[in-house]
Amino acid sequence: MKRNKLYTDDTKLPDIPLSEYPRMQFRRDSYLCLNGTWDIAFSFNDKLPSTYEQKVIVPFPIESHLSSLNRTLRKRERIFYRKFFTLDSDFIKDKTILHFDAIDQIAEVYLNGTILCKHIGGYLPFSVDISKYVQKENELIVKVRDDLDIRIPYGKQSKKSKGMWYTKTSGIWKTVWLESVHSNHFENIKIDVTLNSVQINVFGNVSKKKLIIRTEKEDIVREFSGDIIKVNIKDPHLWTPNDPYLYYFDLVSEHDVIHSYFALRTISVVKTNGYPCLMLNNKPYFFHGLLDQGYFPDGLLTPKSYKQYEKEIIELKELGFNTLRKHIKIEPLYFYYLCDKLGMIVFQDFVNNGRYHYIHDTVLPTIGFTKRRERKLLSKVTKENFINHAKETVELLYNSPSVLYYTIFNEGWGQFDSDKMYDLVKSMDSSRIIDTTSGWFKQKKSDVESLHIYFKKIEGAMTEKPRIISEFGGFAYKDIEHCYNPKNMYGYKKFKNYEDLEKAVKKLYDEAISPFILKGIAGTIYTQVSDVEDETNGIFTYDRHIKKIKVKLIDKLDEINL
Repeated sequence: MKRNKLYTDDTKLPDIPLSEYPRMQFRRDSYLCLNGTWDIAFSFNDKLPSTYEQKVIVPFPIESHLSSLNRTLRKRERIFYRKFFTLDSDFIKDKTILHFDAIDQIAEVYLNGTILCKHIGGYLPFSVDISKYVQKENELIVKVRDDLDIRIPYGKQSKKSKGMWYTKTSGIWKTVWLESVHSNHFENIKIDVTLNSVQINVFGNVSKKKLIIRTEKEDIVREFSGDIIKVNIKDPHLWTPNDPYLYYFDLVSEHDVIHSYFALRTISVVKTNGYPCLMLNNKPYFFHGLLDQGYFPDGLLTPKSYKQYEKEIIELKELGFNTLRKHIKIEPLYFYYLCDKLGMIVFQDFVNNGRYHYIHDTVLPTIGFTKRRERKLLSKVTKENFINHAKETVELLYNSPSVLYYTIFNEGWGQFDSDKMYDLVKSMDSSRIIDTTSGWFKQKKSDVESLHIYFKKIEGAMTEKPRIISEFGGFAYKDIEHCYNPKNMYGYKKFKNYEDLEKAVKKLYDEAISPFILKGIAGTIYTQVSDVEDETNGIFTYDRHIKKIKVKLIDKLDEINL
């Protein structure tokens, strides 16, 4: 099938793409980015190849244009990446740590001929201490297998792109990098906030520590020796999308310095005027959001530049949106940093695994069959993989101010033990809202009532829990010059031009959303940020060259969200 060649921009790719420090809430000066040109080979056996005849641009998946390969991985085929790198003697301290921010799905890491680790899972970072094996001149090899094993969280990836399923992403697709630290170093921090205080839990073999918080009036300096420090903030400056104020701080020891930040903000559930609603900083707040799949035509799951994230967030805020539902994908941490800094709330989905059934999971509940017993046939491995991935997701994003809400299961896909999963996530993080079952098939425990409404009338109602319309709309228009597939069009209501599309979407908000803001509806997630392959129901076209909707869809929202 002939596809349009859509690329988000024509600028030249730098020699080291996406080289920004990848972990802005735990940043130290020691940093070497290994992105860029690597050797690559393919084989149907596990033996490390003797020759590498092709090149690939890391961190772009091999199926993408930006990888320079644009190649489909065949069943049972392995990918072998190779990178030679040199480390200066002044870079190497007591410990040298190699970080992979995401490799899909199963990876084995070799350094100078020694296997170091095996990692399973395609969306989350992992690292390995390479101190015993690192030299001045080094050969790094990464073997990857990706058969799209549905027991492992795989999101919207498919062997065949069609409808709401997208091109598979294989191999390294987030940044690869190195740092070196003293044996007595900070391993991690955990940040908890109220509206006037911050508590920092410090992990690592460090005794004497100093915390320096920069405020608008003065620096707050505290020396401490324990693992926990709590600081009250005078005249607190709260974080909101309209005023995303960040407190930057340094954590200092004899041999290590960490640069980080936090924000003062809370989210909670309270009744106001008789209706349950979500409260941001103890004030009723309406979450005006979009479904965000995070796909790009040139890099698939990986943007060409983080400036694409930044530009998109700014343009969506100009349209009045304050929330993105990050849909079944974990982004690079730099994305969440931009949301923190620019003021975009994130409703974060966990990444689904297990088998999806279109009729039972989507068609029947869409027309009203929204009650179903949870599946008992999921394998033990599938459940364990999902639970482990959920735990790691919460740990990864715990400190991010913009992340205020987690979705555990989407539309029954891979759903099991929902109430137990709610308890698990809440035990790990009680400071955020938990949407246990987005769409339908709700059980007993969830902080919100989460509904997907595409073909029925949307209206407010008096409910026990805040009502979130977590998917709706999906109105489609395909611009033939800016579409991925000239033959296919996927959306929930189709239009023939931009003008009719914009009028229809504005009318939907005026009649079905605006009258019920904080009066039966606490937040909405319109489908979606951009077209994605066959789907043509985005605010932007897939290449981001055209903004289909140019008007604010909710009038005077700033007056509501004071």
